[in-house]
Amino acid sequence: MSRTAFCFDLDGTLTATEILPCIAAELGISGEIATLTRLTMDGHVPFEDSMRLRTLILGQVPLARVHEIIEAIPLSSELEEFVRERADACFVVTGNLDLWIAPLVRRLGCRLFSSKATLAPAGVQLVSILSKDHAIRALRREGAFDSVVAIGDGANDVAMLREADIGIAYGGVHAPAAATIDAAHLVVNDAGSLCKLLKEL
Repeated sequence: MSRTAFCFDLDGTLTATEILPCIAAELGISGEIATLTRLTMDGHVPFEDSMRLRTLILGQVPLARVHEIIEAIPLSSELEEFVRERADACFVVTGNLDLWIAPLVRRLGCRLFSSKATLAPAGVQLVSILSKDHAIRALRREGAFDSVVAIGDGANDVAMLREADIGIAYGGVHAPAAATIDAAHLVVNDAGSLCKLLKEL
């Protein structure tokens, strides 16, 4: 029996909102970070530059408080159920920081590919930024899956969608970026339809 790996973007795909603006609310700059996040998602600001800047700013928020915020962020109930029922075949692939999103990943119960950071006296220190296509290639090297399906909404998902056997641009929270739609094989705009499709793949 063939096995399919399902690789999900996190922010705005599995979650019902973008994560970093929620953290930014602690500093009173949620609007500014939301604007930067949207510009990044749409491909107007390079993801690596944006992530470095957002980490520098949001790294001021104590990690314990970040985890409280993260734990309160809602997940798509349908997609959460899909992932939890197939945790051995589902993967979160995100540019977000492992240090920040740990509570959500524990809740989902699946493996994670992410950017990495450490906690230093001065705050959160960025170690590496994930290139999402590298995650797909790493899965292929493991040899456990016959095909890979990738689901995302932003410009930083383009390489992942192109590297996958099937790339899906998902518009459950907001419209996918134009570049993401161009890179995708399919476009799906609600969680119910997405889950139904994934169960057939």
